[in-house]
Amino acid sequence: MDIENAARPPAKRARRAAGSRSRVTMTDIAREAGCSQATVSIVLNRTQGIKISSETQERVLAAARQLGYAAPSFAHLQAPRPQVEGTVGFIVDQLSTSPEAVVAIEGARAAAWNARNVVLVAQTLSDPDMEPRTIRALLDQGVSALVYMTIFTRQIEVPQALRGLDVPVILLNCHSADHAFPAVVPSEIAGGHSATRHLIEMGHSRIATITGEPWMEAAQDRLKGYRRALATADIPFDPKLVLHGDWSASAGYKATKTLLALPEQPTAIFCQNDRTAIGCYEALKEAGLSIPGDMSVVGYDDEEISRHLNPRLTTSILPHRAMGQWAIEQLEEQVGSHRRYPITKLECPLIVRDSVARPAIS
Repeated sequence: MDIENAARPPAKRARRAAGSRSRVTMTDIAREAGCSQATVSIVLNRTQGIKISSETQERVLAAARQLGYAAPSFAHLQAPRPQVEGTVGFIVDQLSTSPEAVVAIEGARAAAWNARNVVLVAQTLSDPDMEPRTIRALLDQGVSALVYMTIFTRQIEVPQALRGLDVPVILLNCHSADHAFPAVVPSEIAGGHSATRHLIEMGHSRIATITGEPWMEAAQDRLKGYRRALATADIPFDPKLVLHGDWSASAGYKATKTLLALPEQPTAIFCQNDRTAIGCYEALKEAGLSIPGDMSVVGYDDEEISRHLNPRLTTSILPHRAMGQWAIEQLEEQVGSHRRYPITKLECPLIVRDSVARPAIS
């Protein structure tokens, strides 16, 4: 990741968020404090009109301080906020299909608020008529920067309405062939490699994987990471152990049944998202197999459900919150500099929980 070499001249009114790289999230605080993430957000943001007991407030603040939650976030608890100094427009193609957009927006919101900037969010559904109108509407509101996000990681044709503007434009979860804008995406090849390597390090050599739809960049890159990990460990690639799905629990269930019907079953399954892993769990339990005693399972995405499966699912974090923070941090980029920007790739850390063990001795 080469962030520091990028130019950082100032945008009109947007300011860089100090200290916004904290890995501690409101979800972590909620778990420590024994309350919901919504309660944590209400306490830390001093949301008006909602009554939270002083005991709960103290517990949330104590947990936040103990975990080292980004120090600037506490500033507003001791002193009034200064007036807002800028507005950032956040454009996303779809909000309702998955939680990733909301997580990225929250990351951008936290970083922007630390820099005393407001974030305005708009959904376009990639409509060819409404998208340029939406961009113009945000510009008419006087935004000092625009973040453009897609739900599916992919190369895009940047909308003409985003070119030639006098405000910075950041691409989030997408990138352009001409590299005309700063862009950030998950490091999916490294994520697939890390998940597979963990299984190899635990002693597995017959490792299956259930991918998403093969036309999607994320599925392609996670599969590349899987294959690279096998090659690095001198484990032959077996195409019978690769099954394509559609990211759904049903696809995970069906693919796992197919894997269990093989003459030589795998000892571990890398499910390339957590929903696929849910279906995988069901198929394994239906077959009377224990996790991880009989079969190890790894997921991907670190959705909330992964913490509540039995056993808890080992999985990789999709860094959408960090990507949202990164996007805000780039708002000091030179406007109209006509330079080429490298694609920044953020790590997908593996969270080791309870669903992986050494293979049973046959």
